Amino acid sequence: MQRRKFLQAAGLSATALVAQPLLAKESKKSTKRSDAIKPLTICTWNFHRATAKSWEVISNGGTALDAVEQGVMVEESDLSNQTVGKGGRPDRDGEVTLDACIMDAEGNCGSVVYLQNIAHPINVARKVMEETPHVMLAGKGAEQFAYEMGFKKDNLLTPQSKAEWETWKITSQYKPIINIENHDTIGMLAIDKNGDLSGACTTSGMAYKMAGRVGDSPIIGAGLFVDNEIGAATATGVGEEVVKSVGSFLIVELMRQGFSPQKACEEAVGRIVKKNPEYANFQVGFIALNKAGETGAFCIQPGFSYSYYDHFGQENRPATSYI
Repeated sequence: MQRRKFLQAAGLSATALVAQPLLAKESKKSTKRSDAIKPLTICTWNFHRATAKSWEVISNGGTALDAVEQGVMVEESDLSNQTVGKGGRPDRDGEVTLDACIMDAEGNCGSVVYLQNIAHPINVARKVMEETPHVMLAGKGAEQFAYEMGFKKDNLLTPQSKAEWETWKITSQYKPIINIENHDTIGMLAIDKNGDLSGACTTSGMAYKMAGRVGDSPIIGAGLFVDNEIGAATATGVGEEVVKSVGSFLIVELMRQGFSPQKACEEAVGRIVKKNPEYANFQVGFIALNKAGETGAFCIQPGFSYSYYDHFGQENRPATSYI
């Protein structure tokens, strides 16, 4: 019995001696990883003013959630950007309808679809996330909720967008034609000094779309997905194709399996291409960000890029493409 106790004690001591350096090494590794986390923000397309605003927030200690919300608001306010917010191109009936969603590091999310008369749908989406038991509000219900939250009614159809719509009506047929209009959604991802991720996506949708059409931008898992353990992804382009592939969720899950953000974006685009023989006639692009601060971007057609901002500065990074 004494011998058995001695051997057990000796075994425990040996285990402790072996484990101690391993635990110390692991602890050092964890510290190093934490120290290596640097805030950064990225968004679809070269919306450099949006990433500048987002960077301003996180570089001053703000959260990734605040950074992405305030970043995309810049484009929602820009009347010259006819694909997002006020000034966006209307549907075929002349109505400007907006879609947006937001997702935080805790997995909470909020979304508005087919929202009218409100200039900042991303703010309303955040209110849905924080002030209701729901994830998504649509149409008149979303608009009424916005008014209850203190948002003001606004005419979103600017003279420029109205004039272009009037011209479009002269020759265009009233049926869905994919990829005849420009629709450069802004999707934004950020990681803050705590290593927490958040994302936002907002758009006025496809110009001259059929009334009631909703694309991928407000759909959690399609236009945007965030998993704070792994990474985040967002999309732009023809939303129907992104919805069918649940593209942003797919990219995050691929990163969970060990794919880099770049390889995950390439795989997501590859699956869309494989399933649609008409891929040469439309554009889809993805950007992704993982917990280590690595980024990636890939698209079908050449010409897509993303704005990147970290402590080294800001740059526009062209995405590689399938074609």
